[in-house]
Amino acid sequence: MARLETYGQNRLPIVRGPGVWRQLAGQLFHFFALLLWVAGGLAFVAGLPELGFAIFGVILLNGLFAFIQEHRAERAGERLKEIVPRRATVIRDGQHREIEAVDLVPGDLVVLAGGDRVSADMTAVEAHSLRIDESILTGESVAVDKGRGDVIYSGTFVVEGEGMAVIDATAAATRLASVAALTTQVRRHVTPLAREIRRLVRTTTFIAVGVGVAFIVASAALGFDLQSGLVFGIGVMVALVPEALLPTVTLSLAIGAQRMAAHHALIRRLEAVETLGSTTFLCTDKTGTLTQNRMAVVEVWTPLGTATITGIGYEPEGEVSAPSPDVEAWVRDVAVAARRCSTGQAVLEGSAWVAVGDPMEAAIDAFARRAGAAVDEEMTLDPETSRFPFDARRRRMSVITAKRVYVKGAPDAVFPVCVNASQVAFRAVEAMSSRGLRVLAVAIGEVPAESGSEASSVERDLELAGLIGLEDPPRPSAAASVAACRAAGVRIALVTGDHPSTAKAIADEVGIYLPGAPVLTGRNLPDDDALLAALVDRDGAVISRVTPEDKLRMARALRSRGHVVAMTGDGVNDGPALREADIGVAMGASGTDVAREAADVVLLDDDLATIVAAIGQGRATFINARRFLTYHLTDNVAEITPFLIWALSGNRIPLALGVLQILALDLGTDTMSATALGAEPSHRDVSEQPPSRGRLLDRKVAFRAFGLLGPVEAAAEMAAFFAVFLAAGWRPGETFPESALASASGAAFATVVLAQTANAFACRSTTRPAWRLPFLSNKLLIGAALVELAIAAAFLFVPAVAEVLGHESPSGAGWVIALASIPLLLGADAVHKALRRAER
Repeated sequence: MARLETYGQNRLPIVRGPGVWRQLAGQLFHFFALLLWVAGGLAFVAGLPELGFAIFGVILLNGLFAFIQEHRAERAGERLKEIVPRRATVIRDGQHREIEAVDLVPGDLVVLAGGDRVSADMTAVEAHSLRIDESILTGESVAVDKGRGDVIYSGTFVVEGEGMAVIDATAAATRLASVAALTTQVRRHVTPLAREIRRLVRTTTFIAVGVGVAFIVASAALGFDLQSGLVFGIGVMVALVPEALLPTVTLSLAIGAQRMAAHHALIRRLEAVETLGSTTFLCTDKTGTLTQNRMAVVEVWTPLGTATITGIGYEPEGEVSAPSPDVEAWVRDVAVAARRCSTGQAVLEGSAWVAVGDPMEAAIDAFARRAGAAVDEEMTLDPETSRFPFDARRRRMSVITAKRVYVKGAPDAVFPVCVNASQVAFRAVEAMSSRGLRVLAVAIGEVPAESGSEASSVERDLELAGLIGLEDPPRPSAAASVAACRAAGVRIALVTGDHPSTAKAIADEVGIYLPGAPVLTGRNLPDDDALLAALVDRDGAVISRVTPEDKLRMARALRSRGHVVAMTGDGVNDGPALREADIGVAMGASGTDVAREAADVVLLDDDLATIVAAIGQGRATFINARRFLTYHLTDNVAEITPFLIWALSGNRIPLALGVLQILALDLGTDTMSATALGAEPSHRDVSEQPPSRGRLLDRKVAFRAFGLLGPVEAAAEMAAFFAVFLAAGWRPGETFPESALASASGAAFATVVLAQTANAFACRSTTRPAWRLPFLSNKLLIGAALVELAIAAAFLFVPAVAEVLGHESPSGAGWVIALASIPLLLGADAVHKALRRAER
């Protein structure tokens, strides 16, 4: 108890972020939200509280949705509690006791056995065939042998063997906690889309406020009272404020996230949808992403020849391809010997074969079944009498039966006890290792007539039976996925904790490595960040034996060179880098909860091909954002035009649209079509286009909205407005009749609605006219257009609503111009697109 009071409980620290209310307030009162609050306030000033409440509802719904997404992403630290086991066995006062893991303290003697999860940092004082899976911290897919004096880290697994260890550190002092601290210290970066929206909103706000103030001054100069001037100024600002832009962006991203989920990519932060499309550099790990995360025996060398072995995962079905029946028979002998020296095995759980114990030994078990080795029969006829477990010093293990000695281990540890280890065998080891295979040597011998209690008394004068080559096979889609990344203009590098030769071999096999690209290890990376950035910013680079700090520095280095970086990972060690990267991609099937919570995207199938598909969807989302931005800005031109004409005419020409009509257009008849444009299906070649690193509002978007579609829509709007007056008997130079004003304003309103309907279909493509696009490929847009037309009809024909908005149904002349705006706008759009094609 005294030590527990001194060191405290063995609980990983949870670093809390901002409070819940502070996070929620941040989503409700950021710059864009404040802009919408002002727009809602303007609706109240204009005397339409219903629309004001509608705007406020949009703010609250978007804020709550974003808050929920962000709050979930900040819970990575809390998941660490699940990594520390709940109970542990210790020796206190000479007796074995099982205690709560939270009560462990430095100095405790812990008993370790196969299957245990380590509960603190400790030093082994006794080890018997002790092997630890440290992949959660290092990324290394192969279990590590531990002997007396070796450090064992909290959060790792005991794969095999047993031992005892003295605790050195608990809670915040462990290696696991230090990695977790890196994750919580890294702040998320503003995404490219968020930067673009922020820039667009600030620019729009500046223009809206500036023009609104100018109109207030102009109205004062024209002799209007202050209240009338404020109404006109407010009208201009409302016309320019994109009230529906935020919900449109959010809903478009949500649609993109839904489509990515259909491709097994779960989006945890909506903005990550677009960020994926902006990716220029992908740092991928090896195990599980490029490979199947399942060890398998693929090659066996024997003195008579070499055989290849095929099969899927740990399933017993497979095929041995040998140059002769003699080699095939020899391979079966090698399989029997290797299997008898193994304790791990492949078992059928439900409908899947899985590894129990060491995955490498489970792969050997599967190999023995595929080779048709009579292991069970051999064990019955010649049972085991004793064994010498694997230890880190000898680097081999042996099993003794009544008749034979079977030995398995590292080639350089087995060759010295064999009588037939030739140069051919040495060259075979080098050849297999150069291809990234993990090589084990298997030897067989007679039981000596005189043998003692030491392993060396039986591990002598053996015959080298063969060499077993194991690999974690690449996914069938890996090479195609790598090629697709490069076709999309994304550089790719392999960043892994695995052995350098394994990493290089896999990178070669799947096409990541390019001639001349650097092949580095973590310890060889320069300390200077600028040098590191220059070194790793190479397509096809391979960096192995990396630490969590290395991956974190790499993400920062690549970002410093202007890259939008995507980083994959699955372990606790990957958490900091996943948060530092612009887009963190975690493995959903094999990854840890900490990695998944720290990431922006979770791959449900751990497949690199899913990232490629998600990048394509991200680019489609950015293109769609430009589509609905063009649609919004076109409407703004039509909405501001009546106020410009009113001001330029010195109040001689009445306002064609009022403040309430503009709000009705923005929130009642535009939002759904804009959202439907955000759901426009992507073209097949979208993934082959360059990363979407440009601005949302570029020259092309600006020209289409402000130089073409907007002016055409505004001209039709004012033409309909004047047509009603002309039909009522008004002639230029005369005073406009008040009796026709409501009908003329209704004509202007109807024209904008119908022109915007045509505009929605025109904005579906920047190269093809609306009638050359598959009409039913975006059914959501068809539905949105019909609903918005129905809403517009209610605005025009329901007397109570029309009276509030200050208009009435247009006369026949007004309807003629309003309906003509549809072919007029589509025709102007088609001519522009044809001219652009001709210029090319």
